[in-house]
Amino acid sequence: MRKLLVFLILLLVLVGILDRVAVAGVQREIATRATARYDLAAPPEVTILGIPFLTQAIAGRYDEVKVDVGTINLGGAQVSGVDATLYGVTAPLSDLVLHPERVDIRAERVVGAVVIPEATLNQRAPQGIKVQADESGLGVSGEITFLGQKVPAKARLRVEVVEGGVQFVPEKVTLGGGITVPDPERFITYKLPIGKLPFNLKITDVRAVADGLRISAEAADVPLRG
Repeated sequence: MRKLLVFLILLLVLVGILDRVAVAGVQREIATRATARYDLAAPPEVTILGIPFLTQAIAGRYDEVKVDVGTINLGGAQVSGVDATLYGVTAPLSDLVLHPERVDIRAERVVGAVVIPEATLNQRAPQGIKVQADESGLGVSGEITFLGQKVPAKARLRVEVVEGGVQFVPEKVTLGGGITVPDPERFITYKLPIGKLPFNLKITDVRAVADGLRISAEAADVPLRG
């Protein structure tokens, strides 16, 4: 009985070790493939969720995979906090072991988010304008040209998703003396180009957060093989 107990303990330890070794290998393979496929500057940090891992590996399907891309440049816009969650990733274990060069790694659905820091928003803003972001929205202050004169002004911006990026449009522009400017969209409006997001993500929502702008995005049937 004692020998059987020792054997079972050793077997569990061995399975646990194999589980961790296998998950590390698949995570590394997904990171390598994603880097090549989406031309990332460095391999992302990949974490496959779910324990035990081996049951998912044998089935060749991973329910949830976290990917942290880090800071990247998208069409000239520096963005940070790029992360994605891949759901329903298919990668047959036998193919990964025997034919890694041609295995088709694919995600049924991807949900991601990108944070554009306040510094990037200011780099793209019109000259003389400073952008401030918080959970209540985007505010700007600085000088605008009104009736041929440079005057101090403040405004609140709304964010619109447009082709190739996002656009910032003032909802209300107030001059230093408290005077509201008519047709505020003539002032301060500008666009922030955003290059192609990793994993074929398409923007679904944009909202201001502390010190930046958070962009949510989704995609379906996403290939990961380079």
